[in-house]
Amino acid sequence: MIALRQALYDAVFENTSDISRVAIAFSGGVDSSLLAKLCHRLSKQVTLLTIGFPGSHDIGFSKAIASKMGMSHKVYEINSLDFREKLQSIRQTINCSNTSHIENCIAYFYVSELAKQNDLNTVLSANGCDELFCGYDKYRKAYLNGGAQIERLIEESLVNEFDLIREINIVSTALGIEIKQPFLSPKFIKFAKSIPIDQKIKGSDDMIRKHILRSAALVLGVPKEAAMKPKKALQYGSHIHKYFQESKRKK
Repeated sequence: MIALRQALYDAVFENTSDISRVAIAFSGGVDSSLLAKLCHRLSKQVTLLTIGFPGSHDIGFSKAIASKMGMSHKVYEINSLDFREKLQSIRQTINCSNTSHIENCIAYFYVSELAKQNDLNTVLSANGCDELFCGYDKYRKAYLNGGAQIERLIEESLVNEFDLIREINIVSTALGIEIKQPFLSPKFIKFAKSIPIDQKIKGSDDMIRKHILRSAALVLGVPKEAAMKPKKALQYGSHIHKYFQESKRKK
């Protein structure tokens, strides 16, 4: 646990050593809350950025957690008409047919716009935690096939994540925003892979997962409701997936 906390600090410090003001792509879940807390403890001026459609889960939950953490919080409510226009442009820009990637790219387009509106040039994201700490439901399904299968799934998930990061960077840099992923640095990936699987996932019926990371978050002062919140992917919590599917039906 102590080694993990140090590795988390090191990853964030190495990615922010020359930056005093940082924005965090923030849903209020364990990963983004942990990242925000680490930045705060490293004496960064932190602004939390949340995007979503009006009434979406992420907007409501993130407001509650941001208030508990006492950090500056900015929210961007997506307009459905604007969403459909931007969606077509982003699909053409990234030239990708993967639904999840498209949904994440448009989410980070709005995060980048929100950062720009607040004169912030660097956004940190907590990408990598679900891949490295068995956060996705697919790890639960793979559990009965043994540790080697989970390790292969981690590798496959990382390859997919780096493809997504490349696409996100195309979208963000067009707006003049740099997005950094401290938990996808080579040093942190190596450390996280060394953590035993049973400290990440307990079984095929484990609906929480990421246990050692959640424990570290609690020790570092992340509110319990954020630290123990079950996984809810960005595109679902923001309602982007819902509106993406509606836009396909209207074609």
